[in-house]
Amino acid sequence: MRLSMRAPELEETAVVEPLARVEARGLNVYYGDFQALREVDIEIKANAITALIGPSGCGKTTFLRCLNRMNDLIEGAKVSGRVLLDGQNIYAPEVDVVDLRKRVGMVFQKPNPFPMSIFDNVAYGPRMHGLRDKRVLTQIVETSLKQSALWDEVKDKLRQSGLQLSGGQQQRLCIARVLAVNPEVILMDEPTSALDPASTYRIEELMQELKQNYTIVIVTHGMQQAARVSDYTGFFLNGVLHEFGVTEKIFTVPEKKETEDYIRGRFG
Repeated sequence: MRLSMRAPELEETAVVEPLARVEARGLNVYYGDFQALREVDIEIKANAITALIGPSGCGKTTFLRCLNRMNDLIEGAKVSGRVLLDGQNIYAPEVDVVDLRKRVGMVFQKPNPFPMSIFDNVAYGPRMHGLRDKRVLTQIVETSLKQSALWDEVKDKLRQSGLQLSGGQQQRLCIARVLAVNPEVILMDEPTSALDPASTYRIEELMQELKQNYTIVIVTHGMQQAARVSDYTGFFLNGVLHEFGVTEKIFTVPEKKETEDYIRGRFG
C-alpha cells in the first residue's frame, strides 16, 4: 500500500529530458581535399537555443550550413555521415531540399532584405510556395512581423522598401521572412555581429521569445552572448566538436582545458 501511494509522487517529480529535434551522427565535411568537420555527433534539443562557439575557421558555420544543406551550394563540398531532422536523414536521396529549407530557415550574419517593400519581403516565401490569397498573405505578414517584434515600427509603412530600415530593423525583417514559411528550426549565423548594442539586445530578447515555438541554433563569437541566450553550447576546435553540454556547465566547469582556455580568452 505504501508503494502504491508513493508512485504518483515519483512521477510528478521526474525530470523529462527535452526531445532532440536535430541530430548529427558521424558527420564529416570536405571542401576539396580539406576536411572542415570530423565525426561530429550532437543532439540539438527542441524548443531550446543551442550556441556554437569556437575560433574562426573551426567548423561551426560549416556545421550550421549542414543543417539545411546550404553546403550543397559550394562547389567541391562533400558531406558524409547523417543529419537527422525528427528522425529523418536530410541527406537521403528522396529529400526535397526546397521543403527542407522551408522547415529549417536561416538568418545570415549581414541583414539581407530583398530590394522590395517590407510587405513583399515577408510575403516572398509563402508566394514562392504557391500562396496567392491576399487576405491570407496579409495575415501571415502581420503575424510574422509581430513575432519578430517589428510590427509596431513598420505597420504604417509596409509599402516602404525594406532597404530603408535600420540595420537592426533589417535583421528583424529577415527573421520575419524566415518565420513567414512556418519553419521548425531557425539557424542564425552571427545574427548580431553587425548591429549596435541596442539592436543586439532586441534580437537576443526576440530569440528568448521565439524558442517557445522554435528550435534555434546560433553561431556566435561573443562569449557573453552565448552565456546570456543559450541553453546548450557546443565548442568547436579544428573541425571537431570538442565539448558540448548545458551552457551553465560549459561556462563554469568545462571538462576540457581547451574549452576553458577559449572561454577565458587565452586563444582564438
